[in-house]
Amino acid sequence: MSALIPRLRRIGAMMVGMPDYDAYLAHMRRHHPERTPMDRTRFFRERQEARYGGRNGGKCC
Repeated sequence: MSALIPRLRRIGAMMVGMPDYDAYLAHMRRHHPERTPMDRTRFFRERQEARYGGRNGGKCC
């Protein structure tokens, strides 16, 4: 049961379009160990801008 809660959180985050920072960190360690990963805040902002087009190029409702 205790392993179910983190999994449900990840699923819920994916449903609302929130990227998985832990998966990003694992990817960076595995594929790009020479690069410094973004911190959580920068990662989230970059993913939001990529999804919604940033401040000036975003879509309206």
